[in-house]
Amino acid sequence: MTNKIAMIIASNKFRDEEYADPKNVFESSGFSVTTASSTLNPCTGMMGGIVKPDILYTSVDPQDYDAVIFVGGGGSREYFDDADAQGIAKKTLAANRVLGAICIAPSILANAGLLKGKKATVFSSQAENLLEKGACVMPDNVVRDGNIVTGNGPGAGDRFGELVVDTIRSV
Repeated sequence: MTNKIAMIIASNKFRDEEYADPKNVFESSGFSVTTASSTLNPCTGMMGGIVKPDILYTSVDPQDYDAVIFVGGGGSREYFDDADAQGIAKKTLAANRVLGAICIAPSILANAGLLKGKKATVFSSQAENLLEKGACVMPDNVVRDGNIVTGNGPGAGDRFGELVVDTIRSV
């Protein structure tokens, strides 16, 4: 274990709680968190929070982390069809690391073909997309299928973070 987790946020309109709540769980569990985005400029959350990314998301090498997490919020659509983001997701699983996504961000994983035949959850607005991509959409707030952990929205932030930590420790 590297005791490091990468969290990828949108450059604008990431969901504050889906970033802050799991990040707090990760840090209180002994992990250092690297925040990545499509810009190094301060990013603004949907609730007004400001986060200064540490690195560009294209610099995330899954080999360097125990988990890579895609944070939701309306802005995460910027990664839905992004080849680099999908590539990072694929490399994370290929490296036997934990891959997480919360809110609408599981669509990044689905669009990368990683949820076909997998159990997952997602914010209701993206459930149809996951179904179309072959996922088994569950009504739960958080779902684990192998090394993939998904959460369905801001209320699931703490439990999502805990399940990511539990999954890292069981890999």
